[in-house]
Amino acid sequence: MTNPAPEVLWYIIPREGAYPWEPEGRRPVDLGYLTQLAGTVERLGFTGALLATDLYDVWPLGSALAASTSTRFKPLLAVHPGLISPTLLAKMALSFDNLFGGRLRFNVVNGSTNSLREYGLHVEHDERYELSAEYWSIVKRLTAGEVFDHKGRFYDLKGAGASFRDLRPVQAPHVPLWFGGSSEPGIEMAAEHVDVYLTWGEPPHLLKEKLDHVRARAAAHGRTLRIGLRLHLIVRDTEDEAWAAADRLLDVTSEATYARQLGERAGEDGVGWQRQFRQHGGRVPARARELETHPNLWPGMSLFRPGPGTAVVGSTTQVVERLKEYQDLGVDTFILSGNPLLEEAYRVAETVLPALGVTH
Repeated sequence: MTNPAPEVLWYIIPREGAYPWEPEGRRPVDLGYLTQLAGTVERLGFTGALLATDLYDVWPLGSALAASTSTRFKPLLAVHPGLISPTLLAKMALSFDNLFGGRLRFNVVNGSTNSLREYGLHVEHDERYELSAEYWSIVKRLTAGEVFDHKGRFYDLKGAGASFRDLRPVQAPHVPLWFGGSSEPGIEMAAEHVDVYLTWGEPPHLLKEKLDHVRARAAAHGRTLRIGLRLHLIVRDTEDEAWAAADRLLDVTSEATYARQLGERAGEDGVGWQRQFRQHGGRVPARARELETHPNLWPGMSLFRPGPGTAVVGSTTQVVERLKEYQDLGVDTFILSGNPLLEEAYRVAETVLPALGVTH
């Protein structure tokens, strides 16, 4: 059976360039460049882009890019629950959708215990997911247009939504929630509350086990979920050229960056990062292919960049084969990226997207 064409998003982040984790690999980026990138992503056939938590806050960035694109471009904004009131977030979301034609999507990011302390949020691993479940259940009701009282463990609200009851929802039943979590509390939260379950790249047999578990937990709540996969691509005309490009990323990365990345992440309590770390064990190889965990699958990006660090490395044919292998597991949505973002968006759109059945 032929898989239907997936939904494919790109990735937009202010730290951009050939290897932006190093100062010399970073290009100057301003609003003009970012709007050019968003417009290009839209024209090439991607349905939007993930705007990750990075140098710029996602709200002004998302608003600027939505204002410069059409309704085809749907920003997926990464948001940490608990940093602002769920009522205020819902008002911001409804404002965004009313102004920009119902395009907003939330990427729910639970963060890490250490990173959230910078913002005054002191919650341990499992407690983060308890907070998230309550927070997003409130946001969903508010972005569906409800006005209600709520008393829970973390929030006590009176007449939530009353002050913006005339700001009517554009999307039904609510602003969509996309979320990735690999721990048991994270999977349970996803099964009960989110619309698209996101996961990082892993060898297919490991990913199948996780997705089977996620679907079973969703079914226990009487729900089904779409499945999305976040991947980096290093696609070239030949396999040798692709692995040579991966080798160059290892060569241009400084020892200080390796030490900082692996040192900072060592104490993280996220299960997704732990699963990723097990694929390379923190070892920096002489050549990229030493870490190949499945044909064309390389976890080495996580040696020098935060967040999802798995790349598919190979010729166009091989990369498409790997993506279709993931589609066979039920993945219907891809969030892809490549460095530099602008040039690689063209490459992927001209080579990979047509083979997946994605048209402009």
